[in-house]
Amino acid sequence: MADAAAARNGIERAAILLLSLGEKDAAEVLRHLTAKDVQRLGAAMANVANVSRAEVAEVLGQFSTQVEGQTSFGLRSDEFVRNTLIDALGEERATGVLDRILTARTSKGLEALKWMEGRAIADMVRAEHPQIVAIILAYLDSEQSAEVIRHLPESLRGELLLRVATLDGIQPAALQELDQIMERQFSGTNTTRNSVLGGPKVAADIVNLLEPRIESAVMAEINQADEALGARIQDLVFVFDNLAAVDDRGMQELLRQVPSDKLLLALKAVDEGLKEKIFKNMSQRAAEMLKDDLESKGPVKLSEVEAAQKEIIVVARKLAEEGTINLGSRGGDAYV
Repeated sequence: MADAAAARNGIERAAILLLSLGEKDAAEVLRHLTAKDVQRLGAAMANVANVSRAEVAEVLGQFSTQVEGQTSFGLRSDEFVRNTLIDALGEERATGVLDRILTARTSKGLEALKWMEGRAIADMVRAEHPQIVAIILAYLDSEQSAEVIRHLPESLRGELLLRVATLDGIQPAALQELDQIMERQFSGTNTTRNSVLGGPKVAADIVNLLEPRIESAVMAEINQADEALGARIQDLVFVFDNLAAVDDRGMQELLRQVPSDKLLLALKAVDEGLKEKIFKNMSQRAAEMLKDDLESKGPVKLSEVEAAQKEIIVVARKLAEEGTINLGSRGGDAYV
């Protein structure tokens, strides 16, 4: 069975480990993973079955004695995944993930796209009409849509996000037809649930996850095409300066999650008010060290500062989605 264990990929091995831990401990692990990793692991957990004792021992190593009483996985695995994800993410956040995990095993239409790499989706849709691509981007999670955007031609990016922002839902029949188009791509069958797609909020969520260079170019194109809509999207985009609205407790939690080197870079281009708020929520010693590092650090590229700020924003948004911190009001007229 060692050969069987060796043939499994890393995701499958991780799924076996989580299934062996039990729902509570597995949920604790999942809390520290990204949404994308949770989806991948959840899918593997739902699919894995007939794992023998010998294979479990090979995969888990030192944990083999704890799982020796188990002869196989797969029995009631859907229920295990459901309970574990709800415990880890809360019922509301887990619902969308569960829909994907428990239906992806047979889905071949739009749902199947959610399990593909962004580059592969971009290659598949680049010849489609921009409105179709916009609907697909609105249907995917913002993180995945941002990845798709990165792999599409620059000349299309602004138009696509403009179309996403002006989407005001889609008729179920039209969505079903699009699902069937995707289904034919995969030569399979699938049914899709009705969805409300698009709008400025969806576009802003995608913009939030784009690289600063791409974000600036896309927003400039949107503003040129529709200044009012561009302003509305920008109001929904969370920028680094908006961290000033985070309360002290939330700021302290955020700072615990941010690497010191990223924070140092990010603070090279912020106003004194935000710097003081950050210093106030650190220990005196840590604040003094950071101030000294800021004074002694030479010039750095703006792109490095922007990238560091973007990484911190991603951490802040993740903590906010988990309910750990409150980001306060969103908006602002400056780019990260």
